[in-house]
Amino acid sequence: MRENRIFLTLFLSVFITTMGASIIGPLLPIYAYRLGADAFQIGLIFSAFSFTRSIFVPYFGKLSDIKGKKPIILTGLSIYSLLSILYFLSRDIWHLLALRLMQGFASAMILPVAQAYVGIITPEACEGRTMGLFNVSLYGGLSCGPIVGGIVKDHSGIRYSFLSMGLLACIGFLLCLFFLPPIQKEPKISSSRPKVVPYLVLIKDFIIFSLFFFRVCLTICIGIMWTFLPLFASTRLGLSSTSIGILLSIHVLSSGIFQIPMGYLADRANKKLMIIGGGIMGMISILCLSFVSSFWQIAVVNAALGLSAGISVPAVMAISVIEGRRRSSMGSVMGLMAQSHSIGMFFGPILAGILIELINLRWTFIIAAFTLFLGTSFILFLKNEERR
Repeated sequence: MRENRIFLTLFLSVFITTMGASIIGPLLPIYAYRLGADAFQIGLIFSAFSFTRSIFVPYFGKLSDIKGKKPIILTGLSIYSLLSILYFLSRDIWHLLALRLMQGFASAMILPVAQAYVGIITPEACEGRTMGLFNVSLYGGLSCGPIVGGIVKDHSGIRYSFLSMGLLACIGFLLCLFFLPPIQKEPKISSSRPKVVPYLVLIKDFIIFSLFFFRVCLTICIGIMWTFLPLFASTRLGLSSTSIGILLSIHVLSSGIFQIPMGYLADRANKKLMIIGGGIMGMISILCLSFVSSFWQIAVVNAALGLSAGISVPAVMAISVIEGRRRSSMGSVMGLMAQSHSIGMFFGPILAGILIELINLRWTFIIAAFTLFLGTSFILFLKNEERR
């Protein structure tokens, strides 16, 4: 069946590309620190990726509704492959900053467009199950990448981790090139013509705004954890790159494991309550990070923070698919959801860098928990019936 082949191709491509990108994620803060970066500069380098991604995700989301999904995905994957060579040649902080900006630009063409593609081929009443299953590709790649990156770095050096990222992106490019249908045969939303809905119009819808704001707040917490937990574990606890990779993988793995069952549940249960429950668990987890002092304590708290996303994100994505189908603008809606993730990953590390310089890491986690409290509060006012 054509839809199954498209789903499998996108699943594998996102999995291996995400794994390649996350190979260098936990290594960058330590690498930048050794190049002389302070906390604010580390936050800036980590946020640069999300800065350009936030800017270009809306554009590529709309463009994919008009021009087709395949050429945009292929362009993003090809840029990803080339960037690995430049990472290999990087020698200072400003090189890293420029490369992260370019990587964010390329990323804007891949995941949100792939999610929109999957949203189009998703049957009605199966939104949570399908998006939950597809999210396994994202979380699976994110969970494997840090471990692989830590092992490669400990045995061969960080520059070979950069080359590993490029090799995996190249494999994803070849999969999409040969197995996705040409533009003329791409599936559409029913028989309607895709609409280009301005983002200012979408964001005025309270359902979409609430989902958008919740994801921003949740991702701020995750961005803070991904940026400064590796530095804390390396400088304060003396953990190896492999151990740090395992810690970050525990967070992502606990999110990924629950994507499928929570996706099934989202099709049958109250999506609003699932998002609120995930938000409350996230608040408690990020608060506990301010008190951890050992590998196993960090592992338990990271698993709980990952579980909070595993519960809430499938419900968020299910409602997003419903809204995208209702408006015949799946690319625009999914682009907006991807932008919420990018905005959170942009502001989280920068906010943490400023707070660490002015106060300390513990207060950073406390303020992050309050931010997630605000995002969860908006979900309380959603109507229980999302399909309208």
